[in-house]
Amino acid sequence: MANTLGPGTWWRAAQHLMAPGAKCYELSHPISNSMPSSPFSNTLKLQPRPTRGMRNAVHASNMETLTGDQGAQGTHIDALGHFGSVDKPWDGSGEFPVEEAFYYGGFRQREVKPDPSSMLEKLGIDKAPPIVTSAVLLDAKAHVGGGKTLAPGTVISADHIEAMLKAQGLQRRGILPGDVLYIHTGWGGEHWRDPEPEKRYYTEGPGLGYDAAKYIEEKAVVLVALDNPFTDAVNHGQLKGEAPPASGYPIGLPFAIHHHCLVEAGIHQIQNAKLDEIARDRVWTSCTLILPLRVRGGCGSLVRAVAIGAPSAS
Repeated sequence: MANTLGPGTWWRAAQHLMAPGAKCYELSHPISNSMPSSPFSNTLKLQPRPTRGMRNAVHASNMETLTGDQGAQGTHIDALGHFGSVDKPWDGSGEFPVEEAFYYGGFRQREVKPDPSSMLEKLGIDKAPPIVTSAVLLDAKAHVGGGKTLAPGTVISADHIEAMLKAQGLQRRGILPGDVLYIHTGWGGEHWRDPEPEKRYYTEGPGLGYDAAKYIEEKAVVLVALDNPFTDAVNHGQLKGEAPPASGYPIGLPFAIHHHCLVEAGIHQIQNAKLDEIARDRVWTSCTLILPLRVRGGCGSLVRAVAIGAPSAS
Protein backbone atom coordinates (compact mmCIF):
# COMPACT_ATOMS: atom_id res chain seq x y z
CA MET A 1 0.00 0.00 0.00
CA ALA A 2 3.05 2.29 0.03
CA ASN A 3 2.16 3.40 -3.50
CA THR A 4 -0.67 5.43 -1.95
CA LEU A 5 1.86 7.83 -0.39
CA GLY A 6 2.90 11.02 -2.16
CA PRO A 7 2.12 14.72 -2.57
CA GLY A 8 -1.58 14.15 -1.93
CA THR A 9 -1.08 12.47 1.44
CA TRP A 10 1.67 14.98 2.37
CA TRP A 11 -0.68 17.88 1.67
CA ARG A 12 -3.43 16.20 3.67
CA ALA A 13 -1.02 15.67 6.57
CA ALA A 14 0.45 19.18 6.42
CA GLN A 15 -2.85 20.76 7.42
CA HIS A 16 -2.50 19.24 10.89
CA LEU A 17 0.89 20.88 11.40
CA MET A 18 -0.75 24.29 11.15
CA ALA A 19 -3.84 23.55 13.24
CA PRO A 20 -4.33 25.87 16.23
CA GLY A 21 -3.32 24.09 19.42
CA ALA A 22 -1.47 21.30 17.62
CA LYS A 23 0.86 19.20 19.78
CA CYS A 24 3.50 16.57 19.04
CA TYR A 25 2.88 13.12 20.52
CA GLU A 26 5.46 10.39 21.02
CA LEU A 27 3.98 7.09 19.86
CA SER A 28 6.97 4.91 20.75
CA HIS A 29 8.12 3.54 24.09
CA PRO A 30 11.64 4.21 25.37
CA ILE A 31 14.06 1.34 24.73
CA SER A 32 15.64 -0.21 27.81
CA ASN A 33 16.94 -3.47 29.26
CA SER A 34 13.90 -3.74 31.52
CA MET A 35 11.05 -3.16 29.05
CA PRO A 36 8.63 -6.00 28.19
CA SER A 37 10.27 -8.54 25.86
CA SER A 38 8.71 -10.64 23.11
CA PRO A 39 8.90 -14.42 23.68
CA PHE A 40 9.39 -14.92 19.93
CA SER A 41 12.62 -12.90 19.69
CA ASN A 42 16.02 -12.47 21.26
CA THR A 43 15.87 -9.89 24.04
CA LEU A 44 17.38 -6.49 23.36
CA LYS A 45 20.37 -5.76 25.56
CA LEU A 46 22.13 -2.43 25.95
CA GLN A 47 25.63 -2.85 27.35
CA PRO A 48 27.29 0.44 28.36
CA ARG A 49 30.98 0.85 27.65
CA PRO A 50 33.38 2.74 29.92
CA THR A 51 34.05 6.39 29.19
CA ARG A 52 37.26 6.62 27.21
CA GLY A 53 39.61 9.35 26.19
CA MET A 54 41.43 10.06 22.96
CA ARG A 55 45.18 10.43 22.80
CA ASN A 56 46.34 14.01 22.28
CA ALA A 57 42.77 15.35 22.61
CA VAL A 58 40.47 16.80 25.25
CA HIS A 59 37.58 14.54 24.25
CA ALA A 60 35.72 12.05 26.46
CA SER A 61 33.63 9.50 24.56
CA ASN A 62 30.67 7.34 25.66
CA MET A 63 29.09 4.49 23.71
CA GLU A 64 27.04 1.35 24.26
CA THR A 65 26.60 -1.99 22.48
CA LEU A 66 23.15 -3.16 21.38
CA THR A 67 22.45 -6.87 20.88
CA GLY A 68 19.25 -8.84 20.26
CA ASP A 69 16.47 -8.69 17.68
CA GLN A 70 16.17 -4.95 17.04
CA GLY A 71 13.35 -5.42 14.54
CA ALA A 72 11.07 -7.38 16.85
CA GLN A 73 11.25 -5.77 20.29
CA GLY A 74 9.94 -2.50 21.68
CA THR A 75 7.93 -0.25 19.38
CA HIS A 76 8.81 -1.68 15.97
CA ILE A 77 7.60 -1.91 12.40
CA ASP A 78 7.34 -5.17 10.44
CA ALA A 79 8.85 -5.53 6.99
CA LEU A 80 6.55 -7.19 4.48
CA GLY A 81 9.04 -10.06 4.34
CA HIS A 82 8.62 -10.71 8.08
CA PHE A 83 5.82 -13.20 7.32
CA GLY A 84 5.31 -15.71 4.53
CA SER A 85 2.99 -18.67 4.09
CA VAL A 86 2.83 -22.25 2.85
CA ASP A 87 -0.21 -23.81 1.20
CA LYS A 88 -1.37 -25.94 4.14
CA PRO A 89 -0.77 -26.05 7.89
CA TRP A 90 2.47 -27.73 8.97
CA ASP A 91 1.88 -30.26 11.78
CA GLY A 92 5.36 -29.88 13.24
CA SER A 93 6.60 -33.31 12.15
CA GLY A 94 9.55 -33.56 9.78
CA GLU A 95 11.24 -30.56 8.27
CA PHE A 96 9.26 -27.39 7.68
CA PRO A 97 8.74 -27.13 3.87
CA VAL A 98 10.46 -23.78 3.71
CA GLU A 99 11.07 -23.99 -0.03
CA GLU A 100 7.29 -23.86 -0.55
CA ALA A 101 6.87 -20.54 1.26
CA PHE A 102 5.49 -17.57 -0.65
CA TYR A 103 5.28 -13.88 0.22
CA TYR A 104 3.57 -10.62 -0.67
CA GLY A 105 3.58 -9.97 -4.39
CA GLY A 106 3.85 -13.67 -5.20
CA PHE A 107 7.55 -13.89 -4.41
CA ARG A 108 8.84 -17.36 -3.50
CA GLN A 109 11.20 -18.35 -0.72
CA ARG A 110 14.16 -18.63 -3.11
CA GLU A 111 13.63 -15.00 -4.13
CA VAL A 112 13.06 -13.56 -0.67
CA LYS A 113 15.42 -15.54 1.57
CA PRO A 114 17.33 -18.07 -0.54
CA ASP A 115 19.64 -19.19 2.26
CA PRO A 116 19.01 -19.63 6.01
CA SER A 117 21.88 -17.25 6.77
CA SER A 118 20.87 -14.57 4.27
CA MET A 119 19.06 -11.33 4.95
CA LEU A 120 15.88 -10.63 2.99
CA GLU A 121 16.73 -10.03 -0.65
CA LYS A 122 13.22 -8.75 -1.32
CA LEU A 123 10.58 -7.18 0.97
CA GLY A 124 13.13 -6.10 3.59
CA ILE A 125 12.56 -3.13 5.86
CA ASP A 126 15.00 -1.07 3.79
CA LYS A 127 12.37 -1.17 1.03
CA ALA A 128 9.75 0.46 3.27
CA PRO A 129 9.35 4.16 2.47
CA PRO A 130 9.44 7.02 4.96
CA ILE A 131 5.80 7.18 6.07
CA VAL A 132 4.71 10.81 6.23
CA THR A 133 0.96 10.96 5.94
CA SER A 134 -2.36 11.59 7.64
CA ALA A 135 -3.47 9.36 10.48
CA VAL A 136 -6.75 8.38 12.08
CA LEU A 137 -6.95 7.32 15.73
CA LEU A 138 -9.85 5.14 16.84
CA ASP A 139 -10.46 4.71 20.57
CA ALA A 140 -11.62 1.13 21.06
CA LYS A 141 -11.12 1.36 24.82
CA ALA A 142 -13.75 4.11 24.95
CA HIS A 143 -16.20 2.92 22.33
CA VAL A 144 -15.83 -0.89 22.34
CA GLY A 145 -14.74 -1.45 25.92
CA GLY A 146 -17.00 1.18 27.47
CA GLY A 147 -13.99 2.95 28.95
CA LYS A 148 -12.26 -0.24 30.08
CA THR A 149 -9.17 -1.87 28.57
CA LEU A 150 -10.18 -4.54 26.06
CA ALA A 151 -9.85 -8.07 27.43
CA PRO A 152 -7.42 -10.64 26.01
CA GLY A 153 -8.74 -12.23 22.83
CA THR A 154 -11.18 -9.39 22.09
CA VAL A 155 -11.35 -8.79 18.35
CA ILE A 156 -12.02 -5.35 16.90
CA SER A 157 -14.33 -5.95 13.95
CA ALA A 158 -15.07 -4.00 10.80
CA ASP A 159 -18.41 -3.04 12.36
CA HIS A 160 -16.54 -1.72 15.39
CA ILE A 161 -14.38 0.44 13.13
CA GLU A 162 -17.38 1.96 11.39
CA ALA A 163 -19.12 2.52 14.74
CA MET A 164 -16.03 4.26 16.14
CA LEU A 165 -15.76 6.50 13.09
CA LYS A 166 -19.36 7.54 13.66
CA ALA A 167 -18.96 8.02 17.42
CA GLN A 168 -15.85 10.16 16.94
CA GLY A 169 -17.41 12.38 14.29
CA LEU A 170 -15.32 10.89 11.48
CA GLN A 171 -18.07 9.16 9.51
CA ARG A 172 -17.97 11.69 6.69
CA ARG A 173 -14.18 11.72 6.42
CA GLY A 174 -13.79 8.00 6.91
CA ILE A 175 -10.49 6.26 6.30
CA LEU A 176 -8.71 7.49 3.18
CA PRO A 177 -6.13 5.79 0.92
CA GLY A 178 -2.66 6.28 2.37
CA ASP A 179 -3.86 6.84 5.93
CA VAL A 180 -2.15 5.30 8.92
CA LEU A 181 -4.70 3.75 11.27
CA TYR A 182 -3.99 3.84 15.01
CA ILE A 183 -6.28 1.86 17.33
CA HIS A 184 -6.19 2.44 21.09
CA THR A 185 -7.20 -0.65 23.10
CA GLY A 186 -5.87 0.43 26.49
CA TRP A 187 -3.66 -2.67 26.70
CA GLY A 188 -0.42 -0.75 26.42
CA GLY A 189 -1.41 1.95 28.87
CA GLU A 190 -2.44 -0.62 31.48
CA HIS A 191 0.12 -3.39 30.99
CA TRP A 192 3.31 -1.93 29.43
CA ARG A 193 5.50 -1.39 32.49
CA ASP A 194 9.22 -0.64 32.56
CA PRO A 195 10.47 -2.37 34.59
CA GLU A 196 7.83 -5.07 34.26
CA PRO A 197 7.21 -6.67 37.68
CA GLU A 198 4.69 -9.17 36.34
CA LYS A 199 5.45 -10.69 32.94
CA ARG A 200 1.98 -10.28 31.49
CA TYR A 201 2.14 -7.81 28.63
CA TYR A 202 3.41 -10.28 26.01
CA THR A 203 1.31 -13.27 27.08
CA GLU A 204 -2.04 -12.22 25.59
CA GLY A 205 -4.01 -9.24 24.39
CA PRO A 206 -6.85 -7.79 22.33
CA GLY A 207 -6.34 -7.17 18.63
CA LEU A 208 -7.71 -6.65 15.16
CA GLY A 209 -10.43 -8.90 13.78
CA TYR A 210 -9.98 -10.80 10.51
CA ASP A 211 -12.84 -8.96 8.83
CA ALA A 212 -11.31 -5.68 10.02
CA ALA A 213 -8.02 -6.57 8.33
CA LYS A 214 -9.90 -7.04 5.07
CA TYR A 215 -11.77 -3.77 5.68
CA ILE A 216 -8.58 -1.73 6.07
CA GLU A 217 -7.18 -3.36 2.94
CA GLU A 218 -10.23 -2.12 1.04
CA LYS A 219 -9.58 1.35 2.46
CA ALA A 220 -5.93 1.18 1.25
CA VAL A 221 -4.44 1.89 4.68
CA VAL A 222 -0.63 2.04 4.47
CA LEU A 223 0.02 0.96 8.06
CA VAL A 224 -1.95 -0.18 11.10
CA ALA A 225 -0.72 0.17 14.68
CA LEU A 226 -2.24 -0.89 17.97
CA ASP A 227 -1.06 -0.48 21.54
CA ASN A 228 -0.74 -4.24 21.86
CA PRO A 229 2.02 -6.84 21.45
CA PHE A 230 0.91 -8.70 18.33
CA THR A 231 -1.59 -6.64 16.24
CA ASP A 232 -3.47 -9.96 16.34
CA ALA A 233 -5.78 -10.78 19.24
CA VAL A 234 -4.38 -13.51 21.49
CA ASN A 235 -6.52 -15.40 24.00
CA HIS A 236 -5.43 -16.11 27.56
CA GLY A 237 -3.42 -19.34 27.46
CA GLN A 238 -3.18 -19.44 23.65
CA LEU A 239 0.61 -19.10 23.48
CA LYS A 240 0.92 -22.12 25.82
CA GLY A 241 -1.44 -24.21 23.70
CA GLU A 242 -4.15 -24.00 26.35
CA ALA A 243 -6.66 -21.98 24.32
CA PRO A 244 -7.65 -21.64 20.65
CA PRO A 245 -6.88 -18.62 18.45
CA ALA A 246 -9.14 -15.59 18.56
CA SER A 247 -12.69 -15.75 17.31
CA GLY A 248 -13.08 -15.50 13.55
CA TYR A 249 -9.50 -16.37 12.65
CA PRO A 250 -9.33 -19.06 9.94
CA ILE A 251 -7.95 -22.52 10.73
CA GLY A 252 -4.19 -22.58 10.41
CA LEU A 253 -3.89 -18.81 10.89
CA PRO A 254 -3.45 -18.14 14.63
CA PHE A 255 -1.78 -14.89 13.58
CA ALA A 256 -4.29 -14.14 10.85
CA ILE A 257 -3.71 -10.37 10.94
CA HIS A 258 0.03 -10.74 10.38
CA HIS A 259 -0.77 -13.08 7.51
CA HIS A 260 -3.36 -10.86 5.87
CA CYS A 261 -1.56 -7.55 6.29
CA LEU A 262 1.96 -8.68 5.39
CA VAL A 263 1.42 -11.57 2.97
CA GLU A 264 -1.79 -10.62 1.18
CA ALA A 265 -2.43 -6.88 1.50
CA GLY A 266 1.01 -5.25 1.75
CA ILE A 267 0.07 -3.28 4.87
CA HIS A 268 2.86 -2.52 7.32
CA GLN A 269 2.28 -3.01 11.05
CA ILE A 270 3.64 -1.40 14.19
CA GLN A 271 3.48 -3.35 17.43
CA ASN A 272 3.63 -1.75 20.89
CA ALA A 273 2.53 1.71 19.82
CA LYS A 274 2.18 4.17 22.70
CA LEU A 275 -1.30 5.61 22.27
CA ASP A 276 -2.45 6.55 25.76
CA GLU A 277 -1.62 10.27 25.58
CA ILE A 278 -2.92 10.91 22.09
CA ALA A 279 -6.14 9.04 22.95
CA ARG A 280 -6.48 11.00 26.19
CA ASP A 281 -6.37 14.25 24.18
CA ARG A 282 -8.76 12.89 21.53
CA VAL A 283 -6.51 13.69 18.61
CA TRP A 284 -8.60 11.75 16.12
CA THR A 285 -6.74 12.97 13.02
CA SER A 286 -3.12 14.01 12.73
CA CYS A 287 0.03 14.18 10.66
CA THR A 288 2.17 11.16 11.45
CA LEU A 289 5.84 10.52 10.73
CA ILE A 290 7.19 6.97 10.86
CA LEU A 291 10.81 6.43 9.80
CA PRO A 292 12.08 2.83 9.81
CA LEU A 293 15.81 2.27 10.06
CA ARG A 294 17.26 1.30 6.69
CA VAL A 295 18.52 -2.11 7.79
CA ARG A 296 19.38 -3.78 4.50
CA GLY A 297 17.33 -6.96 4.26
CA GLY A 298 15.97 -6.56 7.78
CA CYS A 299 12.74 -8.24 8.85
CA GLY A 300 11.74 -5.17 10.85
CA SER A 301 13.05 -2.11 12.60
CA LEU A 302 12.86 -0.23 15.84
CA VAL A 303 10.92 2.90 15.03
CA ARG A 304 10.21 6.29 16.51
CA ALA A 305 6.73 7.27 15.45
CA VAL A 306 5.22 10.68 16.18
CA ALA A 307 1.91 12.34 15.49
CA ILE A 308 1.17 16.06 15.31
CA GLY A 309 -2.38 17.22 15.71
CA ALA A 310 -4.84 19.28 17.71
CA PRO A 311 -6.87 17.86 20.62
CA SER A 312 -10.56 17.46 19.91
CA ALA A 313 -13.35 18.85 22.04
CA SER A 314 -15.44 15.72 21.49
